[in-house]
Amino acid sequence: MLKTAFCHLLILLGATLIALQAADTPTMPKAATPPEFVTITDDPKLPRVLLMGDSVSIAYALEVRKLLAGVANVHRVPANCGSTKVALGYYGLKRWLPDANEKWDVIHFNHGLHDLSYRFADDRDKNDKGEYASPTNGGHQNVPPGEYEKNLRQIIARLKQTGAKLIFASTTPVPESDAAKYVKDSELPYNEIAKKVMTEEGVTWNDLWSLVKPRQAELQIPRNVHFQAKGSSVMAKQVAQMIQNALPARQTQP
Repeated sequence: MLKTAFCHLLILLGATLIALQAADTPTMPKAATPPEFVTITDDPKLPRVLLMGDSVSIAYALEVRKLLAGVANVHRVPANCGSTKVALGYYGLKRWLPDANEKWDVIHFNHGLHDLSYRFADDRDKNDKGEYASPTNGGHQNVPPGEYEKNLRQIIARLKQTGAKLIFASTTPVPESDAAKYVKDSELPYNEIAKKVMTEEGVTWNDLWSLVKPRQAELQIPRNVHFQAKGSSVMAKQVAQMIQNALPARQTQP
């Protein structure tokens, strides 16, 4: 009996020790959802707008929402939408627009920076040495120009099913970059293709490239495809204005 009681005591002490250790171990907080990705509640009296695009568009999303407060419900796809290849894959439009019958008034979208960036044959943008893929070390563009055009047309076909007026933002300038996967001026042929496609498909062209290019040194982070806060603000104002111009006329009560 003494042996049994001793065993029970050991078990009890062990359980107490585990409980104390658990109490002293800090729990990891859940990662907070970026504010740009937080789901908003629609005001049913206002039209619905969707922003879809890469990290450049993420950076101006909150200001666009603020500028259109009381004018439109501005939603944002809760992801970096990456390349046209991503948009058409399992991670893309199937998740971003899961309801085939969901209606939008305006969709403002962009793809380009992730399409023109370089990758290695294994689809990584860096090798084991930490070197970025580039034209000089066996890298290839993630989505070649011909495929980019085909992909854009497929994306537009899906977006048109929502009944929305579509606005496409041109790819912003690519400078000499510390991330060598971005090659200076590589956006130019992609923008030419995109403008041709948008014209033929009846999609409004929002030329953010022309907006920021003359002020590139002032607005863009040095040797980086991303922008200073001031640059994102400049783009937000034009994006908001383009969206407002595309919104249906508001009905006034008699």
